[in-house]
Amino acid sequence: MTMNDTRPAAPVPTEVGEGLKAAFRQHPAGVAIITAASPAGPVGLTASSVASVAVDPAAIVFSVTRATGSAGAILAADGFVVHLVDDEHSALAQSFAVSGSERFTPEQGWRTLPTGEPYLPEARVALRCRPIQSVPVGSSTVVIAEVLEVRHGRPGRPLVYVDRRFHALPPGGEH
Repeated sequence: MTMNDTRPAAPVPTEVGEGLKAAFRQHPAGVAIITAASPAGPVGLTASSVASVAVDPAAIVFSVTRATGSAGAILAADGFVVHLVDDEHSALAQSFAVSGSERFTPEQGWRTLPTGEPYLPEARVALRCRPIQSVPVGSSTVVIAEVLEVRHGRPGRPLVYVDRRFHALPPGGEH
């Protein structure tokens, strides 16, 4: 690495860090697909770190593990959409979790909002957001975002991520 290289160093595994990964591997997390418009076209990624922060102002938080590729484009965007997805979207979530996978195809059902962001109308809930603050933490970035709009889709079986796999939960009821 040169003196001018501003990329964060790769994380060095520690006993505590490895213990944290093992602990959260067994802790279910909801699955979301985060999308944004970029100068190069639509971008997106799968995240299991989305959580609500506040209701006044309405705000959420999530993290990304590096500031390159889709994550970098989302970090640079003025707005993005966080899609809370269901079991029927597990293949889509998997494709957005793997670099180079096919994304934003007509068969996947994507549309574009009037504000420009890619939007999946079939998602259980889509949250249109704008970033409030980004905080670097090691090789990750934590994003706090204001929720500008909530779009409800069709209820389904919530998708969670646990032990490195997607799993469906029983339906949660109507909204």
